[in-house]
Amino acid sequence: MDFQREFIEIGQVQIRYYGIIIVFGMLVATMVAANLAKRTGRDPEHVYGALTWAIIPGIIGARLWFVLFPPQILIDAGQDRAFYLENFFDLDSGAIAIWSGGLSIFGAVLGGLLGAYIYLRRNDLPVAEWLDLGAIVLPLGQAIGRWANYVNQELFGTPITQEWLQWAGLELSREIRTGAGYGGILYEGAVFHPLFLYESIWSIAAFIILYWLFNTHRDKFRNGDFFLLYVAQYSFIRFMLEFIRVEVTLIPETDINLAQAVTAVTFVLSMGLFLARRPGASNEDYTITPMKPPQQEDKETAQAAT
Repeated sequence: MDFQREFIEIGQVQIRYYGIIIVFGMLVATMVAANLAKRTGRDPEHVYGALTWAIIPGIIGARLWFVLFPPQILIDAGQDRAFYLENFFDLDSGAIAIWSGGLSIFGAVLGGLLGAYIYLRRNDLPVAEWLDLGAIVLPLGQAIGRWANYVNQELFGTPITQEWLQWAGLELSREIRTGAGYGGILYEGAVFHPLFLYESIWSIAAFIILYWLFNTHRDKFRNGDFFLLYVAQYSFIRFMLEFIRVEVTLIPETDINLAQAVTAVTFVLSMGLFLARRPGASNEDYTITPMKPPQQEDKETAQAAT
């Protein structure tokens, strides 16, 4: 597999397929969320507002997590946390060089949630309701965005040894294989687990199930439940895929996989909270705060002004 990563290049400015795919995934998820908000009587403009506030913190969080917790492969090559901080402004491989690769979904979710939370609080919106809406469409955006990893020849696992799974195998260039520790002659012609594909398929399934549950059975849930389910399902699949992932991140001074430690904790917490809220959940209808009629908003604004 050998792709041209640049979609268009003008002088020193590059627009890459990676970025295009990520943005496309965000836009599709946002449009679905806006449609869902409108159909449930909420102002879809708040979806775009929350996204606007989430983008910059999401990017900063994604890069910051990667810089603070780089994969072991990079640490072994001398690009540890100290390297990134000491070469912070290096435009080729420093901490700010996000175009050179290195974004973490953990940091992206945390940063994006922070930005969206600030927006919701500033606009006096019910946080749990809108987080549920985001949780339903996030897997859709992730399913699309993971194909950016395919273009970049990243997010792959160990060589596939099962014959029945060879068809799904990912062929890697010698340079990529060597960097991952599989450059020997034994791995010529080997195919690798396409973790991006596994996660993409899982995320599509998660989106379909969450979307269906919200549309047909939300009276059996409480506000915030869909967000908890989103966290639990992603924690589960990420924990499992880490067993065959090549680029793992270890907790410093240990052999403990950081991603597995984080997802194990978040799975237990999210599922524990979800199950703890079950008693009486079917008797408490899922609430959606409707949009106020324009006349009422104008009246309240006038009253506040006086």
